[in-house]
Amino acid sequence: MSGNFIDSLISAFPDVPFQKLLGIQIVSVTRDKAVVRLPFRAELAGGGNALHGGTISSLLDLTGALAAWSGHDPSRGMKAATVSMTVNYLSAALGCDIIASATAVKRGRELIFTEVAISEESSGRPIANGTMVYRIA
Repeated sequence: MSGNFIDSLISAFPDVPFQKLLGIQIVSVTRDKAVVRLPFRAELAGGGNALHGGTISSLLDLTGALAAWSGHDPSRGMKAATVSMTVNYLSAALGCDIIASATAVKRGRELIFTEVAISEESSGRPIANGTMVYRIA
């Protein structure tokens, strides 16, 4: 795994149209790990100023995918998709910026298993956690 590949992930990932729409910011990426920040915007809220569950699950998905890509050898393929995802909503994110931290815990030939934790940035209060399986071939 070259540092150049991780550098290219850091550069390109926030510009993916959906990630751009969400307004994500990459905090850090190392082999098999990714940390992503999502600033609060009213457009991402469901009721009141609570972030919508779809916003939170999207953050879990894209952060897990980034962790999967961060340990990937591009010579093994570049087609990718989420295979499955489980989200546990622990508490509401009320008008706050949130942080997602993902770790790729197991790599198979094509499947990468990740664990993701999402918390309120200012307090560290848990917002959600989950797992996802990502495929790169």
